[in-house]
Amino acid sequence: MPRGDKSSYTDKQKRQAEHIEEGYEERGVSKKEADSRAWATVNKMDHGGKKSGSGRGTTTNKEPARKGGRKGGKAHVKH
Repeated sequence: MPRGDKSSYTDKQKRQAEHIEEGYEERGVSKKEADSRAWATVNKMDHGGKKSGSGRGTTTNKEPARKGGRKGGKAHVKH
């Protein structure tokens, strides 16, 4: 499988990456960098692509997504 091939990801993971990428682009990150960061976040949350076999399910670590949301909100500072 060539590098960058997304065929081993679930539809949900692909949707998540797209949504995360849009969020980065809204904050002024370039398209290429936003795509890279989005897939890095999905990988960190789900530990890579889909895994086959019964009992292979692991809990999703939502902290990386929360971290990005908190970072984005720091631009607005209340006085």
